[in-house]
Amino acid sequence: MRFFKIKVINLIQIIFIIFCVIFSQQHKVLALISSENHNFVSSAVKNVGPAVVKIDTERLVERQQFDPTLLDPLLRDLLGEPGITPERERGQGSGVIINNNGLILTNAHVVEKVDDVSVTLADGTICDGQVLGNDAVTDLALVKIKEPTHSNFALLGNSEDLEVGDWAIALGTPYGLEKTVTLGIVSSLHRDINSLGFSDKRLDLIQTDAAINPGNSGGPLINAQGEVIGINTLVRSGPGAGLGFAIPINLAKNVADQLLQNGKVIHPYLGVQLISLNPRIAKEHNQDPNSLVQLPERNGALIQSVIPNSPAEKAGLRRGDLVIAAENVSIEEPKALLDEVEKAEIGKVFLLDVLRDNKEIKINIKPEPLPGLT
Repeated sequence: MRFFKIKVINLIQIIFIIFCVIFSQQHKVLALISSENHNFVSSAVKNVGPAVVKIDTERLVERQQFDPTLLDPLLRDLLGEPGITPERERGQGSGVIINNNGLILTNAHVVEKVDDVSVTLADGTICDGQVLGNDAVTDLALVKIKEPTHSNFALLGNSEDLEVGDWAIALGTPYGLEKTVTLGIVSSLHRDINSLGFSDKRLDLIQTDAAINPGNSGGPLINAQGEVIGINTLVRSGPGAGLGFAIPINLAKNVADQLLQNGKVIHPYLGVQLISLNPRIAKEHNQDPNSLVQLPERNGALIQSVIPNSPAEKAGLRRGDLVIAAENVSIEEPKALLDEVEKAEIGKVFLLDVLRDNKEIKINIKPEPLPGLT
């Protein structure tokens, strides 16, 4: 009998311990959700949501009333040549207020070549906006609210701290639907925008599966702590649809500072078109009996063409040169060279190590401002 009582007591103790563990785990889960039964997403959105704005734009464009090639010759004689009539073209995007002076970060393509900018704050207040500057190369722009108004601003995070798998929350006004929030994760980092078909941009993007739709452009991508980690810029359509991309906030802060000070961003350029070279590609090329030149079987940025009157032509770079180092930094691919060029100073000597005819030579080149942006 005594043995039976001991067993019962032990069983009660085990049940009590299991109950305590289960209760403790439930308590921890509830703590993650929050004391008010709301999750981290709603808390993060409360921090940033009041700083998210809708941007409406208008610009005057001239269009022909109809296609002149479809006009009957008799009507042409009666009516004359078809005229060109001005039309008001409207656009829409998102933005995020980044300081208490009403400065707004958004995409360059949202406010590029527009005549009028209207900013709708989170509380519904509509203000006039002024474009302080935009940079097509990074697709970033800075807009200022003209009227002095009390507005909330978002805290900017550090995009260098991001890791794949971190939470990502996109805010904006897709399709004109204000105060829209979508949730996902950081799917990839340092995604080269050139691989997405944009050869005129210089960007490493944050890739996310948080839904980014038309109208989200310029809105913030935030982390679980409610800090802005990126500026939403584009979504892939067609095959692979559902992938969104954002400009890292560290780059956006740097561009915003330059736009605020100078109204523009100066990007150095060399004036070469590059392709990637590696031992496998070079070997296949060299084995072709019809190949005109033998390529070095190593990694680097191969110069495919040199733009006339460019810094590259002035410095003596040639088609077929393989750039293997820039400013003593090893170059394994074209993107690595572009990254080093972006750090270069206009008009100052920029050292390249180049392989030409299987001989290594050094070339001093002076980068110039990228044409069409100054």
